[in-house]
Amino acid sequence: MFGDWVILEFQYRVIQLNRLRWRDFVRRPNPIASALMAKMAIAPSERPRVKLECLRLLATLRLDPARTRLISGFIDAYLQLNAREATQFQTALAQAQLQEQEVVTEIVTSWMREGLQQGKHEEALALVLRQRRRRVGPLEAACEEQIHRLSLEALEALREALLDFTQVADVVTWLQTHQAPS
Repeated sequence: MFGDWVILEFQYRVIQLNRLRWRDFVRRPNPIASALMAKMAIAPSERPRVKLECLRLLATLRLDPARTRLISGFIDAYLQLNAREATQFQTALAQAQLQEQEVVTEIVTSWMREGLQQGKHEEALALVLRQRRRRVGPLEAACEEQIHRLSLEALEALREALLDFTQVADVVTWLQTHQAPS
């Protein structure tokens, strides 16, 4: 407030997702509904079915790949299934209609590919850092950060090159010729 003038005032409704019933949103052709169903009131026994319904709804929306990845990532993060539930999910997916099954399977497969790629990158980074410490010792923070930004392919190349390095200058020179994106 400025004197007796109201400069800006917000009014909004509070919505508690955990009080909403996921079944009320399962037929709404809306990407937000697809994502937020994962956070709504879900009976423990329904978790695999809800995840499948979220992904089924997402599949029917035919969004561009980036939006599909974003929303499916939200669903996967907020509706993680244990081993038993994952088996139930896979069984239900196998019984889905062929077209839905293909699209949902592609979404789930992309999660697995991204997870594997991330795991490979982290493993390669850890190996390079360990090998670098043993071969040449500590680096300046800027060089260390540059190594962390390297792609998987560049990390693998550095891992090979480190076998021939004997001093910190070798690493610095290699990094200068193989610039990582800032």
